[in-house]
Amino acid sequence: MKLVEPVVYVENYDGKKIMQRIERACRVCYRSEGKITEDSYKTLLTNCINRGHESVLEHEKISVRLVGDIGAYKDLTRHRFASFSVESTRYCNYGKDRFNNEIKILKPCHIDEGTELYEIWKKGIESMEKAYLEMSEKGATPDQLRMLLPHSTAAEFAMTANIREWKHIFSLRCAKMTHPSIRQLLIPLLLKFKEDMPEIFESVEYDTEFPKEKYANIIIMD
Repeated sequence: MKLVEPVVYVENYDGKKIMQRIERACRVCYRSEGKITEDSYKTLLTNCINRGHESVLEHEKISVRLVGDIGAYKDLTRHRFASFSVESTRYCNYGKDRFNNEIKILKPCHIDEGTELYEIWKKGIESMEKAYLEMSEKGATPDQLRMLLPHSTAAEFAMTANIREWKHIFSLRCAKMTHPSIRQLLIPLLLKFKEDMPEIFESVEYDTEFPKEKYANIIIMD
């Protein structure tokens, strides 16, 4: 097996331009397009959010690609107002050469390496991979092989959501009650959005006690 770390690939967006385009759409409501200046979006968006007029945020979207575990994408795909394309365990046979005959496993962020629990977990994963490769050699199809795969299996998935939905997702999935594998993906993404679009995302709370060293790496896509 190959242990991998979580990664979030983010499209190379311009946060200011996103907010300016939202402002232009919003001002149609008031026919106040003549009041647009270089930074007028700041006051307008802040006022809209304070009044609960967040439908205007739906005019813009951002796409990301995440490398997490199966458990993470099962949770995230519950969000109805987002689009997903997920690495398919029904079609990908990890026992074939194109996957180096190994299964990628996301390193758990809440089972400490070197502990007894970690060794038990690792032993279970290694046993699973051995069975998977043996079944693959005997001609099992990916449909059959997927029955062995645990939630720790690493998977890549593309996700697109409008700005309002991203705000909603972060408010739910960055909270302390959420599974750690979700928090380690979304908290660093939220922090990037806060930096680039503070007028929209600054008010979104998150679990500040989650260890920063376990944050997923953020990579900007060209």
